[in-house]
Amino acid sequence: MKADVLKWASRANPLTVKALSLVPSYRTYRETYALLQQSQWWSREELMAYQIRTLSRLLNHAYENVPYYRRVFQERNLVPGDIQTLDDLTLLPFLTKEIVQANLPDLKARNYPESAFEYVRTSGSTGIPMGFYYEKGTSRAHEWAFMKTQWDRVGYRFTDRCVVLRGYIVGSPKEEIFWKKTLCGRWLLMSSHHMTEETMPAYIDRIRKFRPRFIQGYPSTAVILARYMLDHKIKPFPNVKAVLCGSESLYPWQRNLLTEAFGCRVFSWYGNSEQTVLAGECEESSRYHIFPEYGIVELIGRDGRPVEGPGAMGEVVATNLTNFVCPLIRYRTMDVAVASENRCSCGRAYPLLEKVEGRLQEFIVTRSGHLISVTPINYESGAFENIRQFQMYQEEVGELIMKVVRKPTYTEEDTRQLTKELQWQLGDEVNVHVHFVDEIPRTMGGKFRYLIQKLPISIGDL
Repeated sequence: MKADVLKWASRANPLTVKALSLVPSYRTYRETYALLQQSQWWSREELMAYQIRTLSRLLNHAYENVPYYRRVFQERNLVPGDIQTLDDLTLLPFLTKEIVQANLPDLKARNYPESAFEYVRTSGSTGIPMGFYYEKGTSRAHEWAFMKTQWDRVGYRFTDRCVVLRGYIVGSPKEEIFWKKTLCGRWLLMSSHHMTEETMPAYIDRIRKFRPRFIQGYPSTAVILARYMLDHKIKPFPNVKAVLCGSESLYPWQRNLLTEAFGCRVFSWYGNSEQTVLAGECEESSRYHIFPEYGIVELIGRDGRPVEGPGAMGEVVATNLTNFVCPLIRYRTMDVAVASENRCSCGRAYPLLEKVEGRLQEFIVTRSGHLISVTPINYESGAFENIRQFQMYQEEVGELIMKVVRKPTYTEEDTRQLTKELQWQLGDEVNVHVHFVDEIPRTMGGKFRYLIQKLPISIGDL
């Protein structure tokens, strides 16, 4: 690792190297990255031993320094020593977003100075926004080390140029400049809020001139660019090696569209703002490889117990192993995933997720109370050809509203086709209603939600 860092430093701008040397978090990044270069090739037994050691340290710390967890242990007549294996974690209760909101002051570790706490809020994409704490100068350094390790799998280097299409607001219509460079000119941040039919030619021209090796973004934002390129028969950018997608569910239709438009590998990862779970694809597989050094992941069913067997679907419950200022132990993410018992040919012994179905709030409720995931719905059929943008909305059981922003070529026949197509895919227990709107806003974080679900949903409904 030291040799790699020195090699990179010799090529980097001297001012960049000097700046990094002054950042205390750089040491955390370097040490975490060095660990991951070794641990990603450990055996399952070695990885489990690492998790148990780190979990023991976390539980001892939480018991001694975090009032909420001291209370939890005492209420159950437990001490940290009672949890000897990963299975013993079930002795502790789940932590929910509501519990965090109600007990945040008592979730702060008392042995850290106030200056160590960085207050963070989730985007509320699950329907419940939540505040919590990172360790200032450390949590983000850990995260970057893990993300860099993931992107290494598709050849990402510090010196590579990268276009970023996430939730940023850059520039203004008056200036007609919707991007800016960062990271010493290596990243081009492009505004996701100004991508229109009128501005897309300027975006594409700027990307071609920038000559990026990677495109990083929310799937919903990258799809806007990809769809425009396909509609106007624009050739892929020749230098782009991979599209890096995260922070939103990547639906199969999005993966297919991005692959066709950019002519390269689409690489996806799964994580959350709470930094309790992180998983990503590898060089050889589209399955999500869970980082065991990052956190302990459980999948639970409707009875709150672990799901069993290949292909079993459950809610992701995760325990962060890197954040000691505000520990989140057995945290219910409200995300749904499918387990895999396969081993990957890449050689890593990481546990795998076959797929991530998305948030619990990304399911449609039928009249009989069954849930239908929006993930497998085919949005690339002919019924969507004359639709510029769409969003599903549900606030009544068995009733689904499809909000549509029409293209000029849209006709009544498109409405009939759209209703018929969705009715066929969703079944007889969901009524589909098409409503026309002028625009569909993004969230404050710049994300796009394909389903606004107003009904309360829990894992017990699956």
